Amino acid sequence: MVLLLVFLVVLHLVTLAMLLIATLEKSWWIWDDLEITDLWYNCFHDNATKTWLCATTNESDWLQSVQALMVLAVVFSSISFLVFLGQLFTMSRGGLFYFTGLCQAFAGLTAFAACLIFTFHRKEILSDSRDLSKGRFGYCFILAWLCVPLLLVSGILYVHLRKKQ
Repeated sequence: MVLLLVFLVVLHLVTLAMLLIATLEKSWWIWDDLEITDLWYNCFHDNATKTWLCATTNESDWLQSVQALMVLAVVFSSISFLVFLGQLFTMSRGGLFYFTGLCQAFAGLTAFAACLIFTFHRKEILSDSRDLSKGRFGYCFILAWLCVPLLLVSGILYVHLRKKQ
């Protein structure tokens, strides 16, 4: 049982780190190696200065939905971890971590909704006149999709975890 507890804590922290990276990094859509777009900025690489020049993205309702859902996923996963630590030290023996599991599962569902919205509404989100076939999904988008099953699995594991001694 101790190994399951350690595994679950490590899984939670790794998933939370992946979720933070997916939300804050600059690579949800890559036009080419010189232009990338994320949830917050559209960045161009300046070859003369070898730096990235970033401007805020054009706000659309779909983009704001994705932003809000990803932030909610991070918040719920963080709350889940803090509640788990609190329950670990205050819960009576034999108790189940229901609230922790529900928060973690809800974080997975909000990340899932954000990824789905970005997948199906990327034309409106990117609001660019260029052809979307010239671009591709970036590693942060893929990382967000990887977080979804990890969050849901850890949520289910928390619900089944009983506090021993």
